Amino acid sequence: MRLFVANWKMHKSRSEARAFVEQLGARIGDRPLSDELVLAPPLTCLDAARDPKGRWSLAAQDVAAEAEGAFTGEVSAAMLADAGCRYVIVGHSERRRIFGEEDDLLARKLARVREAGLAPIYCLGESEEERSKGQTSSVLERQTRTLAGDPVDAPLVVAYEPVWAIGTGRAATPEDAAAARAQLAGLLSRRRNLRLIYGGSVTPENAAELLRSSSVDGFLVGGASLDAPSFARIAGLAA
Repeated sequence: MRLFVANWKMHKSRSEARAFVEQLGARIGDRPLSDELVLAPPLTCLDAARDPKGRWSLAAQDVAAEAEGAFTGEVSAAMLADAGCRYVIVGHSERRRIFGEEDDLLARKLARVREAGLAPIYCLGESEEERSKGQTSSVLERQTRTLAGDPVDAPLVVAYEPVWAIGTGRAATPEDAAAARAQLAGLLSRRRNLRLIYGGSVTPENAAELLRSSSVDGFLVGGASLDAPSFARIAGLAA
């Protein structure tokens, strides 16, 4: 199944989340879906974003690297599982760039996610500077090493998110996305349950072409996922 993830980042109150859910639910109706939808709201909106009919799953945007303890402000993987999450985003470029999260910390987060029975959405991608220096391939190779200790039989989602495309309006070309997907598929060829998705300025206008031409398995959507009709169009849900 293709996977479409709405990453709301630090947006939406509980009432706004409920309004989004009502719109998305009305768009879907009671028909069975051939693709998988996931909402990644702020933690305060997890209950409000839940679908009682089970038409979409929930993801957390981050997780603590520790299982429990005196870590003020942190939320553990077990807590996220208890709150109804199925997925956890790990290694988003904003966590790496703004909060300084590096590979060893991300590996610990991945381990905690697995211990709680959740599936990670592991993000990676090159910066503008790395791209200009022709280092995209080496960056992806280095970042996939963080998955070395992750069980190869467990379900895994890897999101290729070129940093230069996130929130800039400059989506990767289908050729860019296809090349990254091919490299990642090779690097992770031992994985038995792998989906490779793309993120970075995905819109209703470019989504269909990116899916068709790059062979990615879905999208991790930021800004365009804040509007329910927009997210529905990206996921191929007709009005």
